[in-house]
Amino acid sequence: MRFGVNVPNFGPGTDPGVLREWARTVEGLGFDLLMVSDHVAVTPDVAERYPEPFHEPFTTLSWLAGITTGLRLGTTVLVLPYRNPLLVARMAGTLDRLSGGRFVLGVGVGWARQEFDALGVPFGARGRLTDEYLGTLREVWQERGGSVPVWVGGHSEAALRRAVRFGDAWHPLRLPLARMRSVLAEHPVPGFTPRIALRLTDAPVEGPERPAGVGSVEQVLDDLMQLRDLGAETVVFDPYHGDPEETRRPQQAWRDLTTVTTHWKAATP
Repeated sequence: MRFGVNVPNFGPGTDPGVLREWARTVEGLGFDLLMVSDHVAVTPDVAERYPEPFHEPFTTLSWLAGITTGLRLGTTVLVLPYRNPLLVARMAGTLDRLSGGRFVLGVGVGWARQEFDALGVPFGARGRLTDEYLGTLREVWQERGGSVPVWVGGHSEAALRRAVRFGDAWHPLRLPLARMRSVLAEHPVPGFTPRIALRLTDAPVEGPERPAGVGSVEQVLDDLMQLRDLGAETVVFDPYHGDPEETRRPQQAWRDLTTVTTHWKAATP
């Protein structure tokens, strides 16, 4: 089982120097994958959670590809209905080729209604458009004789059907372990690459709705072992917890990532 990190590409503390240090830290700790998020028009509903500056993912990952070596790079998740699928196919394919085959395209339908309105994309059609665009991506890459790994986000019935039909993996975001186990028991997904929270606490966190990755070191290690038993190929840690000021203080996230990887290596020699 491999590990990745969802690096904040937004917020007041996210400048080129911080992004460079994130990449060095993630690669230096031996992680396999660095991923970033996606918003195009940072409307008020988006800015409340993910304020400016919000660095566009393809541009950011292209820059990071030039300052990393073996680290895979990806989106978690690209809001697919926001862009023409032919453009996405071209950008994703180019980034994959120029990075030496290191790109992973995580996709989702999106949630920010005001952003859809600003872009002139019908919010109610986002599921249908995502299916249509995924089909187009597959056709274009087949014609060109290459492809990019596609991870499909979401956990609705429609999202799971989408993952089975178009994806290389199901990529659920920040779900409790029991919920992921239940879904996997009922749906034969092509692969399993969850994104989980990462917040280490001094004392265990109790309750059935505890997200995977939140709690004591022992709890998080147990989460990872259970995810491995469920067939997770890659687990992506998301150390951002909703406070934009966190982006000015990435050191705590780096310490948590170091702690988890150190304990994992010791527990799984």
